[in-house]
Amino acid sequence: MSSNTAVRTVRRRTLRVAAAVLIAAAGFSLTACNDSDANASKPAASATSNSADSSTGGKGTDAKAGAGAGTEDKADNGAGTESKAGAADEASSPDRTETLADGSTGEIYELGDQHYRLKIVNDGDVLATFETNGQDAGLDANGMYVVLTMGGEVKSWMGGEHKAPGTFELAGGWTAKVTKVGESHYRAEIIGHGDVMGTMEANGHDAGLNANGVYIVLSTRGVISAHE
Repeated sequence: MSSNTAVRTVRRRTLRVAAAVLIAAAGFSLTACNDSDANASKPAASATSNSADSSTGGKGTDAKAGAGAGTEDKADNGAGTESKAGAADEASSPDRTETLADGSTGEIYELGDQHYRLKIVNDGDVLATFETNGQDAGLDANGMYVVLTMGGEVKSWMGGEHKAPGTFELAGGWTAKVTKVGESHYRAEIIGHGDVMGTMEANGHDAGLNANGVYIVLSTRGVISAHE
């Protein structure tokens, strides 16, 4: 091998080594830069996230507190409205009064079309209140039965009870087939001439009906009573 060839070989090796060093250095530098950027970005992102969470949490807490306050205000306003309505109702005079079967007084208030309220009052105490609103209403008041019709008519009587379940003959020639549907829930089919003419549901509250001049109450305790 000539001296020139040896020199060229050494130079090539030197260049290759130098190139390899440069490539390795560049690779390390790139990796370091990425790690540095990632590490730099992570704390920033984390800090931003914490700041946002803290801020959002604060704002969320404030918003919730505000909503709660708003809810409380609405509740107060609602209570105030009910209180005002109750006060106005107490202050207003009934449209008329009637003496009921047990000697108590029935105060009748006309609230609108087919909408009446009946208060049962005894010695200044309100014992019960119920309303019609598009349909008749009834009440079993401890053995006194009261029907308030859509037209504001009141009928009260005592006695004539039948305890469900069963089929019973009622006043006026009606027959009632009463079944228990659930807790405090009874259903009565009102039958005339062999056909079901109407159905009553006492579900959580008593039901009343004016069946062509025969007044019927079905209670949530499974008692039905009728009176002409």
